[in-house]
Amino acid sequence: MSALAYGIQLPVQAQSTLFAEAWEAGAGPEDLVAVARAAERAGFGYLACCDHVAVPRRLARAMSTVWYDPVATLAHLAAVTGRIRLLSHVAVVGLRHPLLTAKQYATLDHLSGGRLVLGVGAGHVREEFEALGVDFERRGALLDETVDALRAALGPQEFPEHHGKFYDFEGLGQRPRPAQPAVPLWVGGSSPAAVRRAALKGDGWLPQGDARERLPAQVARLRRLRDEAGAEGPFTVGAIAEPLYVGRPGWDTGPWTLTGAPEEIAGSLRAYPAMGVDQIQVRFRSRSRAELIEQIELFGAEVAPRLQ
Repeated sequence: MSALAYGIQLPVQAQSTLFAEAWEAGAGPEDLVAVARAAERAGFGYLACCDHVAVPRRLARAMSTVWYDPVATLAHLAAVTGRIRLLSHVAVVGLRHPLLTAKQYATLDHLSGGRLVLGVGAGHVREEFEALGVDFERRGALLDETVDALRAALGPQEFPEHHGKFYDFEGLGQRPRPAQPAVPLWVGGSSPAAVRRAALKGDGWLPQGDARERLPAQVARLRRLRDEAGAEGPFTVGAIAEPLYVGRPGWDTGPWTLTGAPEEIAGSLRAYPAMGVDQIQVRFRSRSRAELIEQIELFGAEVAPRLQ
């Protein structure tokens, strides 16, 4: 069994009450840089940043309105790191014309030396779509075509071409081109439509909130859909692990947090590749930037080598 890859959703850049720690409210760019550098030193495969343009008042108490722009954030962190990959988890690409999205992310890939992984999703906030003049009810169909358009617009051609129901373009040049010959495109979401979209249009799948017991059936469906369609090429199956704390915390980390010695945590996480998962996204409980970095370092040094 190959090693299980691992990445991290960045703190600070999104502050939903579902996952943000108290210390993040007073944090800023210097904290993001410190965490990104620590993750790279610890062997993490990617840094992830999510996407919301504007949060309506009815959702602001739960979601907060702190959502850093993923392109700006990942570009900033690309300049202070050298190896770690840069993942949008996820970009709501249906909110923007694919040529605009391609311009932004092709530039990011070019500037970072080919480190982009473009994660995309359908979105869920109706007011966000309405404010930008996009039909919320058709977001699934729009995303399907946007993925096709982005395949063309992020490919090697200086003058990409796409002819579809929502978008039609040709003869419009964009440089710089991405540094990668093909930017990996991972599809997020756990609904039947999202899983199908990932299987048939993506290079990987990013589940959203699937508990461990749901993953084997989801992965089996992915594989079946790809086999039936004759899909070829590499495909990365992801999962979001439970909140982690390496060691005995001595404080209340919540009922769902996986804690314990490195071997205990590694032993639990080794269940993921047995389900067909290739990479996990981890999040650590912490009370400060220093504690988070300590957790990242402990995971890289003591847990990761045991993820076989």
